[in-house]
Amino acid sequence: MSLDRVGAAGRALVGKSWFNAASFTVIVLNAMTLGLETYHGVVDSAGSAFHVLEYVFLTCFSVELLVRFCAYLPYPRGFFKDGWNLFDLAIILAPLVPGVRENVTLLRLLRLARIVRAFRLFPSLRVILVGIRRSLPGLGSFLLITLLVLYGYAMVGWMMFGAAYPEQYGTVGQAMLTLFLLLSLDGITDTLQAGREVTEWGILFYLSYMITASYLLTNLLVGVVLNALQEAHEAEKEPAPPARAGLEQRLAALRKALDDLEQEVLEAAPHRGPALSEQPDVAAVSR
Repeated sequence: MSLDRVGAAGRALVGKSWFNAASFTVIVLNAMTLGLETYHGVVDSAGSAFHVLEYVFLTCFSVELLVRFCAYLPYPRGFFKDGWNLFDLAIILAPLVPGVRENVTLLRLLRLARIVRAFRLFPSLRVILVGIRRSLPGLGSFLLITLLVLYGYAMVGWMMFGAAYPEQYGTVGQAMLTLFLLLSLDGITDTLQAGREVTEWGILFYLSYMITASYLLTNLLVGVVLNALQEAHEAEKEPAPPARAGLEQRLAALRKALDDLEQEVLEAAPHRGPALSEQPDVAAVSR
């Protein structure tokens, strides 16, 4: 069987809905197995079964990765340009690396990382993941603004309530932590009453903080995330650019057609009549 046929068969198999469903089922079973291993009684009674299941899951993931690799034949370089393929390859081959396979914690983290593979199987999950990635630059600016707001209010809170409530506002760090916990508005009624007992300006302090931090900043965060998710959703709907493998196949076919045409021209050249310059002048002959 040629590489073209193997690649076509691999692409057809990867495109099947049951293939993705089977991959997701293996991921779920792997996650359930990891959860069961946290119960010591279950591990003591069925420890050997867990080792067998680990090899079964590893075999299933390896076969799936092999099928996805075959889908890129006869131009396998495209396989290594997909970040998901590199991620799958890393979590499958990493346990074989010396120093990793002896570390129980790293092995469990790698097995846990297999759950992330579920994102590649469903477009809706990929949109969420891409949206989170796209929102990271905006989140950086949001965190900087939030830090400045917390610091400013913490300094004012230290000056107003530091002597009365040293555990909450004794230092700027304690004040920032107290105000950060107030972002959820949990216990805000008691906090307002406690601040009012110290100074009447405490109500203005907390009300302005609620409007600035709890409402404006929270809505800003929601806007950043929603905008990133919208961009990711639009990018998912855009038609994907032609695969490099298909482009190289078309270029190879075009080169072959040009070579065949050139060969036909060379074969037909000896059988052609005299050149146009060597043809007798028709007008002169008629005269």
